[in-house]
Amino acid sequence: MSEHLFPPVDDQLALLRRGAVDLVDEPQLTQKLRASRASGEPLTVKAGFDPSSPDLHLGHTVLIRKMRHFQQLGHRVIFLVGDFTAMIGDPTGKKITRPQLSKEQVEANAKTYQDQVFKILDRQATVIDFNSRWLSALGAEGLVRLAGKYTLARMMERDDFRTRYQANQPIHIHELLYPLAQGYDSVALEADVELGGHDQIFNLLVGRQLMKEDGQEPQVVLTVPLLVGTDGTEKMSKSLGNAIALEDTPQEMFGKTMSIPDATMWDWLLLLTELPEAEIEDRRRRVEAGELHPKAVKQELGRSIIADYYNEEAALAAQAEFDKIFADGGVPEDLEEFTLEDPTELLKAVTATGLAKSNNEARRLILQGAVSIDGEKVTDPRRELVAKDEGYLLKVGKRRFARLLIPGA
Repeated sequence: MSEHLFPPVDDQLALLRRGAVDLVDEPQLTQKLRASRASGEPLTVKAGFDPSSPDLHLGHTVLIRKMRHFQQLGHRVIFLVGDFTAMIGDPTGKKITRPQLSKEQVEANAKTYQDQVFKILDRQATVIDFNSRWLSALGAEGLVRLAGKYTLARMMERDDFRTRYQANQPIHIHELLYPLAQGYDSVALEADVELGGHDQIFNLLVGRQLMKEDGQEPQVVLTVPLLVGTDGTEKMSKSLGNAIALEDTPQEMFGKTMSIPDATMWDWLLLLTELPEAEIEDRRRRVEAGELHPKAVKQELGRSIIADYYNEEAALAAQAEFDKIFADGGVPEDLEEFTLEDPTELLKAVTATGLAKSNNEARRLILQGAVSIDGEKVTDPRRELVAKDEGYLLKVGKRRFARLLIPGA
């Protein structure tokens, strides 16, 4: 690869700085990019993903999109599956020990990760590796030698360890090994740059230190922010119910995007699209001046997200479906149908359709007035639905529908 295939260094830096939180350190990155451009050799850029759960959501894609930026600039990107470290469990951001996963759980989740990341990354230009390849080979002696390269005092500088120690909460020895194991990944791969979420900054800096100890040039560390979820307050998380999964349908993606607070959409535009920053700021100025409605910006955002993971046609169809349901008072065309017994209590019907995860949640939704039958709000969980030729239209919340079929005897 010759120099002309790499963009000018200033242009590379402008793209890499987009949405970044920490950059340790920028002069070193500038030097590495210049040397790469002069030699024609790409930088080695790694990002590690512990397959601790099977599904990726938009929060994960902030980091994956930054990996794609490096790919677009011509650099070598390693998608590192932390199959070894996932069995340790990184407690980042937690005040308790994260459960350790079995090898079988890790392998199943890793397979799902790989199926999803290539919706963003270039499959042909991505190196996939597994850190069990070198960490399993360390053995007991190697692990003891690795532990000898870092002090307990330095390890206790990590926020969650310090917080738990001060609160007299247990910290298990294997947790102290996690930052060392992740840092050793960088030594094994001779990484030029390591990417991670902002909450990973401590572990990434450990990697720099271990590379110095090994006589290598320390890696540059670049972190990205943690994406706020659809609620506009908490970090996006499937467990909090504020996530948009990559496996969601286009209609689900669009509807959830339209539900985010206006203030949240600016960070989403920056972190989840390639819209130039100047254009994002122009839209913000026009919204604040009353020249542009926030709804139009969210529609653009929703279409962009869907186009990335499906296509433009799906994006336009999802918006049309959304407008039909909410602007025109219509219902989705592809309603899922459920056949129930005669009679069936409303509470059981809501749960049976999956529109509520449990009877308790269904009861709460009904009592709150969030459930309607054939357009009529119903607040009695024990309301009986009996046989009816044309069935019932069940609606829960603003955008969840199902068709109930209750055949007679």
